[in-house]
Amino acid sequence: MREVDIDIGRRKPKMLTFEMLEDADRVITMGCSVDKACPASFVPTEDWELDDPEGKPIEQVRKIRDEIKARVERLVDELVRA
Repeated sequence: MREVDIDIGRRKPKMLTFEMLEDADRVITMGCSVDKACPASFVPTEDWELDDPEGKPIEQVRKIRDEIKARVERLVDELVRA
């Protein structure tokens, strides 16, 4: 992420909670298998089914990062038009 000037060095993954969903109109997950036990299944949810980058070669991590960026940009465009 440093390659694209984003510092996530102090960030840690968080489990999705019901409290996080209280004001959410929509939730995007990245591979949490929503249909199983993810609390996101109680609001409109889209699971992008992305690979976990942990332990992957840097080339694969870059592909995952770039896919997330492209999807976020499309989502923002969709939300702006709504």
